[in-house]
Amino acid sequence: MPRVSAWQGFKFELKFLATVSLVSVIQTWFFCRRCHDHLRSYLLVSLFCLCMWVFLWRGNARLTDLINKNISWLEEPVKRFVVGMVVTVVYTAGIIVLTMYAFKLIFDFDFGSSLQPTIIISIVITLLISFFLHAREFLLNWRKLEFDAVQLRNENLTSKYESLKSQLDPHFLFNSLNVLTNLVYADPDKSARFIKQLSEVYRYVLEVRNKEVVPLEEELKFVESYLYLQQIRFGDKLRIENNLQGVVGFIPPLALQILAENAIKHNIISEDDPLTIKLYPENNEVVIENNLQKKVLLTEGSTGIGLDNVTKRYEFLSDKKITILETATSFIVKLPLLSNS
Repeated sequence: MPRVSAWQGFKFELKFLATVSLVSVIQTWFFCRRCHDHLRSYLLVSLFCLCMWVFLWRGNARLTDLINKNISWLEEPVKRFVVGMVVTVVYTAGIIVLTMYAFKLIFDFDFGSSLQPTIIISIVITLLISFFLHAREFLLNWRKLEFDAVQLRNENLTSKYESLKSQLDPHFLFNSLNVLTNLVYADPDKSARFIKQLSEVYRYVLEVRNKEVVPLEEELKFVESYLYLQQIRFGDKLRIENNLQGVVGFIPPLALQILAENAIKHNIISEDDPLTIKLYPENNEVVIENNLQKKVLLTEGSTGIGLDNVTKRYEFLSDKKITILETATSFIVKLPLLSNS
């Protein structure tokens, strides 16, 4: 493989030299009229043009790489451009003067004023090439920065989303174990049923860990199991009105469960003040509504992540926003239905 690469590099250099040699001959024909009648002058001027192309093209390319290593286009674009153009002009003028001096010493050839157009053209062409090289480097750096930014954003969002989902498991399990602790001595039969339903609920939690969205139908089955567990604890003090049967769409997994859990956690539930949780569709949204009867002091720990969790997951998944409304008598959250894309 190294031999193939070296041979390819050698062929590229041959093509480059052949191309600039032809360009130099043509350039001399057009810009050195006195050379038409003097073969030696024609050859030397063509050789001079060839040296200009090689020294200026390759030299400025190497200088561009060197400057790029020390001055960043992205951090200091103005400084990078100014330094690049100044170095190009100084290098170009210096190479032209040194090459003319070398031709005078070696070939005893004095260009005089007749080569002035060629020198001017060489400088102009060099500046254009340098400008192209600088613009190309800036574009490549800018595109790399944009790509890195997008990649970093996606990685951060994915990490953030996974972190948000991971919060659900210990939170849900902690509350479920609290419920089970209260039931195990009071009613062993209900405890057994609770454990069975809990295993089904937790199985669903494990199944959707790697999913971003789930069908509403599957989520509803899970929520019904979850609310059944809560009704074992609260009995008739907790009422559920589910009118989402037949509604089609996708939502983030466990979103309904979090909102139902929040309603139970933050509101008084008693014989005199039963809690009613309503689930119903509205304008391609799923609405979760409960009557508002806030607890003065929460008997259960509140981490404050529930509603915020659902909000941020929607921000990750879609440009659709959830709606949160609080009136004197109700607390309402509207979740937009999502696609599976």
